[in-house]
Amino acid sequence: MDKLQIRGGKPLAGRLKVSGAKNSALKILAATLLTEQPVRIDNMPHLNDVTTMIELLGCLGAEVLVDEHLSVEVCAGNVRSLKAPYELVKTMRASFLVMGPLLARFGAAEVSLPGGCAIGARPVDQHLKGFEAMGAEISVDGGYVQGRVRERLRGADIHMEMVTVGGTENLLMAATLADGRTVLRNAAQEPEIIDLAQCLIAMGAKIRGHGTDTIEVEGVEALHGAEYRVMPDRIEAGTYLAAAAATRGAIELIGADAGTMGTVLERLRAAGADVTCGDGCIRLDMHGARPRAVDIDTAPYPGFPTDLQAQFMAMDAVADGEARVTETIFENRFMHVQEMNRLGANIELVNSSTAVVHGVESLRAAPVMATDLRASFSLVLAALVAEGTTVIDRIYHIDRGYETIEEKLSLLGADVARIR
Repeated sequence: MDKLQIRGGKPLAGRLKVSGAKNSALKILAATLLTEQPVRIDNMPHLNDVTTMIELLGCLGAEVLVDEHLSVEVCAGNVRSLKAPYELVKTMRASFLVMGPLLARFGAAEVSLPGGCAIGARPVDQHLKGFEAMGAEISVDGGYVQGRVRERLRGADIHMEMVTVGGTENLLMAATLADGRTVLRNAAQEPEIIDLAQCLIAMGAKIRGHGTDTIEVEGVEALHGAEYRVMPDRIEAGTYLAAAAATRGAIELIGADAGTMGTVLERLRAAGADVTCGDGCIRLDMHGARPRAVDIDTAPYPGFPTDLQAQFMAMDAVADGEARVTETIFENRFMHVQEMNRLGANIELVNSSTAVVHGVESLRAAPVMATDLRASFSLVLAALVAEGTTVIDRIYHIDRGYETIEEKLSLLGADVARIR
């Protein structure tokens, strides 16, 4: 099993190209099932989760081609199976998002209940209630969700009881081929949902209101092929910005979209970072100074993203002052705290959703173990600051969401190597 070996103490400095957004790419791959015509997706990140989704599409019978530029072309004209098996879905929660496209286009689907990171309950009940409102018959048997539609999904007015990104995306895709008008209320507003909607529109869908809490979809008979470019990954961008801030460095991110990162950039400026944004780039410079502690409260977009909570906690661990971190999206998302304290951090868990971070001047190397995707990079960030050499185990979590991490960190001057 691969590990990362990091010799800390060097400020990150240099230029880095931001990858395509994982949280957008996976959903757009699922959307290719909505048409029998080829869909070409550019700016696709090279990640294990993307590979898993491509394997799932292939398992269903879609033809997938990947070129030398990592653009992906999917043709789902000859789908032969409507079952998404446990072996693939268990490793990645986003796999469940083939449910909506399969129900909409083929009138049936059998999808394993999802897996992914062990960061608490993330139920799919809002997805299923929405499908039922659109006329699908839903049952759960043997760990699989089975859906059937007598003729065609029908438009419905759906009020989601909680803001759910996955539920919004699944129902949005299903609604594109439904008979009539669908309204999704209390919809999630994440930029990745806007990206998915724009891809669907390029495929012929009729959607408006994406990016607000009310999305309206007028169903069409069929979608067609298209070419679409995935948006930049705001989570990857925020991660490297936090790493540069924690190491007192300076970084320029090429291809980043500052317009999707308002709350994140505000917190970095509050931490003392000199942040400037240009056309397609973000620059951060700490001018050699230690960051100031900043409070973090996660919230649905446009609030602070839960997927950056652990990384900013690592920055706070070496900041001047005391910070309070409150997680409101997922329970059990503080599993990285114990590992960070092994590196010399002083983090106190107040309860299951609140931690107090007492900033220390420096951390010290120790063997640590990754627990989930985003928490994994918080340990990388802490190791970059720590004195000595840290070895991080179970980095397959990192490979699910961060492209060529050792290469990118090396470009910024980090002393990092992948070992076995």
